[in-house]
Amino acid sequence: MASLNVGNLGEFLREQRRTAQLSLRQLADAAGVSNPYLSQIERGLRKPSAEILQQLAKALRISAETLYVQAGILDERHGLDGVEVQTAILTDPALNERQKQVLLQIYESFRKENGLGSGGKDSTASGHENGRGTDTLDTEADGGPHAT
Repeated sequence: MASLNVGNLGEFLREQRRTAQLSLRQLADAAGVSNPYLSQIERGLRKPSAEILQQLAKALRISAETLYVQAGILDERHGLDGVEVQTAILTDPALNERQKQVLLQIYESFRKENGLGSGGKDSTASGHENGRGTDTLDTEADGGPHAT
């Protein structure tokens, strides 16, 4: 496990927050952390735990893996199978939330069809023996129980 590179993480978080058009206070509230603590993370003065990174990722609507890589917790070569595409979709300001979710579901269905599930898992492990996974589009794109 690599050491935390908090400076780059802070810059990345600030950039993601601004892209999401959130104030520091709004992101802190959404992530359930204090405003001063988030400010210290952004300035590279604090090393957030994986749990805090996950809360921030959820509030920013990006993958937690992306933040783990930025923090040096996860090695980019081994942990980002498909995450770059997901991050690009989630951070695109030209797309609305519904469009982002539909695109993510389509992307995942193609990965499953090609034998790659989330994190590179085989499509049969997800219960889609035919590899199509199209039944997830209806529930998840509508904000169902599996939507992020």
